[in-house]
Amino acid sequence: MSEKKVIEQSTKPNTINSLTRDLQKLGIRRGDNLLVHVSMKALGWTVGGPQAVLQSLMDAVTTEGTLIIQTHSPTLSDPSEWKNPPVPKEWHDTIRQTMPAFDRDKTPSTHLGVLPELFRKFPEVYRSYHPTFSISAWGKHAGEVTKDHQLEYSLGENSPLQKAYDLDAKILLIGVGYDTNTSFHLSEYKADVRKEYVRGAPIQKDGREIWMTYKDIEFNEDAFETIGRDFEADHSVIFGKVGLAESRLFSMRESVDFAAKWLNKE
Repeated sequence: MSEKKVIEQSTKPNTINSLTRDLQKLGIRRGDNLLVHVSMKALGWTVGGPQAVLQSLMDAVTTEGTLIIQTHSPTLSDPSEWKNPPVPKEWHDTIRQTMPAFDRDKTPSTHLGVLPELFRKFPEVYRSYHPTFSISAWGKHAGEVTKDHQLEYSLGENSPLQKAYDLDAKILLIGVGYDTNTSFHLSEYKADVRKEYVRGAPIQKDGREIWMTYKDIEFNEDAFETIGRDFEADHSVIFGKVGLAESRLFSMRESVDFAAKWLNKE
């Protein structure tokens, strides 16, 4: 959607203060630990754009809480996995040998929109060290959440997702569906229903840049929307609007546990 269409659909501009009020009305409180997924276009036109959206989220949870956003870099992966678009097979070895290693400061977050890329650059934001599936956090538990992100089983029980789960974080979906809910990947590990396979990515180790292979599971988001709808039927999900965006707020722990049980039944 173009910015012109976003303006046409907006009756008034969002501001930092108006978005903060919307977040509070939805049920977000000072001290909350919050894992967020946002569609900027769904919000409506916002004064200050993504910078203002991030500030409103920070103002809502305050420094007593924690704001957590995925800052993945999927292009730092094995070129044999690339589908959209694929690259010629004869390029694969060159790509593996020359791709710059993951760097917390330099490596951009891609394919997730402008908000995660801006968030990782904000002052006092910590980014976990994972070449493909980094997660960033700001606030009281930011250092704890992003520390010691294990390379293998990248979104499993030694990842920032598990730490957010342990903190009893809330999940906030702003203008997006359950198919974007990264925490359901944690459920895939807990359910132990996915096939294992080997990923690859460039990392820095002992002062050198190397291509490292590691064990992981095959993610499958196909059922995430259905899982979310089934979760809504039996659990507390708060519905409301943030700006113009239909939004949902719910317990990470409850939803991850529910999804793991759901996957085990399939």
